[in-house]
Amino acid sequence: MAGRKRRKNRFEFLTKKFPIRMQRKLVMLFMAVILAFVVLIGRITWINVTKGSRYTKIVLDQQNYDSRTIPYKRGDIVDRNGTKIATSERVYNVILDVVVMTDKEEYIEPTIEVLRDCFGIDEQKVRDVIKERPDTRYAVLATDVDYETAQRFKEIDEDDENYPNVQGVWLEDDYTRTYPYGSLASDVIGFTYSGNAGAIGIESAYNDVLNGTDGREYGYFDSDSSVERTVKAAKNGNTVVSTIDVTLQSIVEKCILEFNEAHAGEAREGEPGSRNTAVIIMNPNTGEILAEASYPNFDLNDPRNLSILYTEEAWDAMSEDEQLAAMSELWRNFCVSDAFDPGSTMKPFTIAAGLETGTLTGDETYYCGGSLEVGGVNIGCHLRSGHGTETVQDAVANSCNVALMNMAEAIGVENFTKYQHIFGFGEYTGIDLPAEADTSALLFTADTMTPIDLATNSFGQSFNVTMTQMASAFCSLINGGYYYEPHVVKQIQDEDGSVIETKDPVLLRKTVSSETSEQIKTYLKAVMDYGTGQRAQVEGYDIGAKTGTAEKLPRGNGNYLLSYIGYAPQKNPEVMIYVVIDEPNAESQENSALVLDLSKRIMEEAFPYLGITTIEESEAEEAQTGASFGETEYSDYDSEYEDTYNNPDGAYIDENYDPDLDDWADTDTGE
Repeated sequence: MAGRKRRKNRFEFLTKKFPIRMQRKLVMLFMAVILAFVVLIGRITWINVTKGSRYTKIVLDQQNYDSRTIPYKRGDIVDRNGTKIATSERVYNVILDVVVMTDKEEYIEPTIEVLRDCFGIDEQKVRDVIKERPDTRYAVLATDVDYETAQRFKEIDEDDENYPNVQGVWLEDDYTRTYPYGSLASDVIGFTYSGNAGAIGIESAYNDVLNGTDGREYGYFDSDSSVERTVKAAKNGNTVVSTIDVTLQSIVEKCILEFNEAHAGEAREGEPGSRNTAVIIMNPNTGEILAEASYPNFDLNDPRNLSILYTEEAWDAMSEDEQLAAMSELWRNFCVSDAFDPGSTMKPFTIAAGLETGTLTGDETYYCGGSLEVGGVNIGCHLRSGHGTETVQDAVANSCNVALMNMAEAIGVENFTKYQHIFGFGEYTGIDLPAEADTSALLFTADTMTPIDLATNSFGQSFNVTMTQMASAFCSLINGGYYYEPHVVKQIQDEDGSVIETKDPVLLRKTVSSETSEQIKTYLKAVMDYGTGQRAQVEGYDIGAKTGTAEKLPRGNGNYLLSYIGYAPQKNPEVMIYVVIDEPNAESQENSALVLDLSKRIMEEAFPYLGITTIEESEAEEAQTGASFGETEYSDYDSEYEDTYNNPDGAYIDENYDPDLDDWADTDTGE
């Protein structure tokens, strides 16, 4: 066999060029390079773990930064039945990216045209932004754009066939506060300004609860494109469930408006039917305010519009300070922030103080000759001819000043001022609304009260209260003596509707015994049966009440404040109503028929809506049970209260409430 050819080594040339010694050196060099790479990777990993964030920040600081706020939705305010009375609606802001818009010349004019036609944005405004801020990527051109307009632009933005050169425009989500019922419950709800800052009412008192936390969308960009984009979602505000009933509130406000329109310009030309007309409807067994209204009111969607009070010419003629004062006056909650002489609505409290201290039994009789001399001053009764001889019940029913002055003398200064405080006059009620009036200086103390002051105070003159104080105190007179903290909010819910807080009724104190409460109610029923309140009687309902006519300072000027405070039904009160007309626009302001007619009108609609127990229903229930449920409830409640200081209905009792019954006002009375 011929000798086989030796196979050629394809890498022989390398051997010839790189001797073994050189090959070994190359292998060592290669291994050194690999080792260096391993060390480098390890070092980078260590830096990233230990100092990555610091270096990242340095890098990102050298890049373009893009960020936008994601606004939260302010929580709703709803009525007790879940009806929205304040909400935040989604709107849009028009944003222009000037860099993108001016990237090509053919983008500018079509984009300006769409901004003008779709959003009504002035062409010159856009050109000014381009000229003054050529490098901006975020220029706000318009705010509060509605959904329909936003959708119209969306169609344009997606239509590349007809609008290929519309570039650099995008819409940013936002919210605007709206009030579906306009002026309804304006004093109670309040409004917002500067975005989400609450002004007056629940909007102010529960501002932190209603507000949420903004989210943020942010990203880091180099010269070409986005590196990273992160979204932190916004946290929306909570929902506030009020005690207000929208339907009941509407009834009240309709009746108030009808009254003021009927008497507008009657005695004072160009003015509404009263200086102010206000109403509180309350649950006497919980302190919940079901309706609270005053007139004039204002549109919550346009709170600075005072056209209801001023003509355009009159408004323009006012200075800026005068305009601000006028707006502040209109926004003032009369029921909470204004103090006034209560008038004869005070008389049941005077008698209750006498019964509680034992200085009155209810069996006394008094003679009224039309006036009584006290401290050398002749103080008249409203009936100048006199009422003759009257029982305690008659004195309440006929609203006799002379009888009440005699009772106050028996009660004495110490007891009288003590019980004024027990009933909450001269102190804050604790209502969850802002700007509650401080009335501590508007009452006498035991040291400063003279016999004349005691006499006039007994029938509600020469000291001041607020409507909220009077309503809360009166509820304690008719519910067995239990003073509940008045409130307009019953629940806090999160945005999903889950209850996160319940505002339980807060029982602050016991004012009178259940026996005194029942006796006072007997007198108040007499007011409606044969006394000064007959005109307000509503057929089918067993109502107790007290009327009041207070002459305002300075005395003799013909200005009066009329009031009516009542409840139904008699045996187990389910609702309290308090109506005040301040300076009615009438030739004779002291005409009590004005407040009686208004009160009757409200009760005629409110009671059936609320399902207040009628006389017929009460009699049927009593016949079935053999006893009054109301009496049984009060008897048991009072007994347990005295023994354990508990509240069987689950209301919270403030056991730390410790009033100073003697030294609670340190200045003389004022108006």
